Amino acid sequence: MRRKYIAWLTGLLTAAIGIGCHAQKQSQTSGQGRSPIAHTLLWRISGKGITRPSYLYGTMHVLCADDAVLSDSLKAVIARCDELYFEINLSDMAGMLSSMKYMRMNDSKRLSDLLKPDDYARVKDYFAKHASLLPFGMLERFKPMLISGLIEQQGMDCQTSDGMELMIMKEGHPYHKPVKGLETAEFQAGLFDSIPYELQAKELLNYIDSADENNKMMRELVTLYKNQDLEGIDKLSQKDDNGISGYMDMLLYNRNRKWARELDSVLTKRSLLIAVGAAHLPGVNGVIELLRREGYTVEPVKNKAPNGSQSI
Repeated sequence: MRRKYIAWLTGLLTAAIGIGCHAQKQSQTSGQGRSPIAHTLLWRISGKGITRPSYLYGTMHVLCADDAVLSDSLKAVIARCDELYFEINLSDMAGMLSSMKYMRMNDSKRLSDLLKPDDYARVKDYFAKHASLLPFGMLERFKPMLISGLIEQQGMDCQTSDGMELMIMKEGHPYHKPVKGLETAEFQAGLFDSIPYELQAKELLNYIDSADENNKMMRELVTLYKNQDLEGIDKLSQKDDNGISGYMDMLLYNRNRKWARELDSVLTKRSLLIAVGAAHLPGVNGVIELLRREGYTVEPVKNKAPNGSQSI
């Protein structure tokens, strides 16, 4: 199940691929010790000398377009905050284009170098039968877990997809909100260089061989997200998954700690909306609890439309 967290991280990078492809096309012709209980994705940050509150919001990087809807509460926050912070700066089109090179394996490795001929043929056949954003000839140079992220997206029960970050950016555009990133796409893609490519290729085969099971688990994850169930998301991320469980500190918790330290230096200066993957928020090593340890008050905010529907 820990591979479900990989879907969160690779989802943002593959969203960046989509933005980069779009930009290219345009140029050729977007409580200590506890998991939080409240079912909400939106949290108010105050205290420690803050004169205007900031807000923390848990995103899902890729959703069916019909599900990527902003609540009135979130729209109000976007309207009045000073800046938008994401994991990476998705408004930097030049950066999105240049990030493509960081998604490739080092030393000119290709997927065919990592797999037996029969296994490589299975992967190639899968992509021949399933449409992808990029041709397989380009993908086979990508780090295998990023290819797995594309397969996760194909498991969505919809024709078109969108991401909460992109919806937030669209909402903030008329207000000319500055957009910043806590990390770079180069840094995020570089995380996968610390996981042996051979192990990633093995996980890619598991994704393909377990496509139906993975699609079911992805639907479960989407349901938890739509229900704004951070505790449920945290429990999913804690379930063991052979192979990558030893890398969760690097992929998740160490990044949370780095973000909390960085945010501590800017929260008193201006009002921010910090929108990061929802898996980063809950738990004793989540951003909510880490900010509380820094001395901030982090409280849940009602995140529903006026008619009571469960907007996210």
